[in-house]
Amino acid sequence: MSGPTRGRLPLDAADGGGRFPGFDVMAQSKHWDDVTTAVVTARLGMPPDIRFFSAAEEATATALCDQLLGQREEPRVPVVNMIDARLSDNETDGWHYEGMAPDRQAWRDSLAGLDEDAGVRGFGEAPWSEQSAILQAVQDLGSDQWHGMVAARVWSLWTRYACTAFYSHPWAWEEIGFSGPAYPRGYKNPGVDKLEPFEVADVRPNQDPLRRGAS
Repeated sequence: MSGPTRGRLPLDAADGGGRFPGFDVMAQSKHWDDVTTAVVTARLGMPPDIRFFSAAEEATATALCDQLLGQREEPRVPVVNMIDARLSDNETDGWHYEGMAPDRQAWRDSLAGLDEDAGVRGFGEAPWSEQSAILQAVQDLGSDQWHGMVAARVWSLWTRYACTAFYSHPWAWEEIGFSGPAYPRGYKNPGVDKLEPFEVADVRPNQDPLRRGAS
């Protein structure tokens, strides 16, 4: 994966600063225990190799997760590698919807469905706008069927795995101003808008966090 070892691109790269300017979550590692520090630091290293997805499935899953998370520039959180590692090791959520295949097969089936919807070139090679339209159509189906699966349940599968991977990574923590594990330091200023000395205030608190690049 290319890009720096820390410090993801800000939510609004155009203005040269993110919502929490100067915030560096790894500066808080001195307050974590050794095991926690090792676990978090490892997430900044080389992402795990792809072992579960085929090359075609990897391309489709990458495009899917980029769409779900709005990742259009490097450096990206290696979400697909993290999902792949879970599926390869069969580390699922421990349940799956009735009438839907277990997660490993459901991922393969749903990625194949996206490729079918995108036509000959496949979902991963489709333009961004076309990918967005395909995914919007899946979401709009709700409880209706999509390639033999309930669309809302497929959507849940994708977003559960994508969000779990994304928000376990320190780059994502920096984007939301999260200072990392509270143990063993803890917090002393609980309450809405109550900041700890090590936290940074959101400079654009009224901006939708999903509208990257919005003014």
